Amino acid sequence: MPYRPHTDADRDQMFSEIGVSSMEDLFELVPKELRLGRPLDLPPGLSEHDLARAMGDWAAMNVPASHTLNFLGAGIYGHFIPALVPALVSRGEFLTSYTPYQPEVSQGTLQSLYEFQSIVCRLTGMEVANASMYDGASALAEGALMAMAMHDDRSKILLAETIHPAARAVVDTYAEGLEFEHVTIPSREGRIDLDAYRELLDGEVGAVVLQHPNFFGCLEEAETVTKLAQEAGATVVMNVDPISLGLLKPPGSYGADIVTAEGQGLGLPMNYGGPLLGIFACKQAYIRKMPGRLIGKTVDLEGRPGYCMTLQTREQHIRREKATSNICTSEALLAIAMTAHVAALGPGGVRQTAELCVQKAHYAAERIAALPGFRLPFTAPFFKEFVVDTPVSSADIVSELADEGILCGVDMGRFIRELDHHLLICVTERRSKEDIDRLVEALSRYS
Repeated sequence: MPYRPHTDADRDQMFSEIGVSSMEDLFELVPKELRLGRPLDLPPGLSEHDLARAMGDWAAMNVPASHTLNFLGAGIYGHFIPALVPALVSRGEFLTSYTPYQPEVSQGTLQSLYEFQSIVCRLTGMEVANASMYDGASALAEGALMAMAMHDDRSKILLAETIHPAARAVVDTYAEGLEFEHVTIPSREGRIDLDAYRELLDGEVGAVVLQHPNFFGCLEEAETVTKLAQEAGATVVMNVDPISLGLLKPPGSYGADIVTAEGQGLGLPMNYGGPLLGIFACKQAYIRKMPGRLIGKTVDLEGRPGYCMTLQTREQHIRREKATSNICTSEALLAIAMTAHVAALGPGGVRQTAELCVQKAHYAAERIAALPGFRLPFTAPFFKEFVVDTPVSSADIVSELADEGILCGVDMGRFIRELDHHLLICVTERRSKEDIDRLVEALSRYS
């Protein structure tokens, strides 16, 4: 962004155009009790040269995960990205396009998003998918609200304790002020406690929300959870890792109603945590309650294929107060990146990626669990992430090994205070046997 400081003359001119005489007048409408009442505690302003130098110094402090030995996970993953993905999405036709309101000049973007929806349906086993959402957490929250909206006569939503705490917080924020009760499904041994879950299911439960694989990396008994919910008349919202679906049964095959996911692992770099890509799919019967927009395929008068935004139940269109959500755009460029990534891998490549993750993660878990003082607290099967109980503070291990260029995992104490001696370690297909052995050697110092 260009360096464009405002002079006093600039501000006076803007005040004149607005019709006020000072900054105080500009904020007159803000109640005095809500104003700070003092100047901001900021350092003196800098010249353009000094500011550019300071920003450069700060930027140089960043260390890309690709320059380290990376075992981070917890929602953001370092998977391999073929070179064709950034090459394709950096083309001007995709990079500069916005919402394709004019289909006649947006056929390339629309076709790519249509293919994205088709890929999502293939992966999840669902009947319909939208053209993407902001990120996995907001997609999950939208799914929870959509599920409850289908049950006017029910007032309770069950959320698994094993959902990523950050995603759970987004769901809670979305639902704040709405008239339904949030109930936590307790966990046992790293996944949903089925006995407690059965007791919670009653005629007031409208939605059951779970994550599979869950925050601890464990595989939930998803088919059982889904069957019990639907026997009780509740709608099932499931958040998944799309790469895991290269091996696991797709949720649609055992009756999930709404499926959401974070698509970052399919073609998007870690990017210090964003931007991200929300995936949303559901059963055909719920299509008109689905948030976001949906791209459809048709033919013109000459029989040629054509694409357009078929459904866009958004507040800024004719739906207005009947809009299904406040989601008013999508992550189109990132969805196109995922489409290119999956097309490059093909079904066999997605499966191979999932297989490598499983094999390497289990090799790492076995080696780490063999270290004195380290153990795996959960016995449930896992995909590519697993929790390790550490003999010393996991925060200290993370900090010390980071200085050596090893991102050994995520300190679970950041999210759950009682787990301050636990690491969440993720092993993707990018990690070699030598990488894993180096991690084990580094951790062995704490035995």
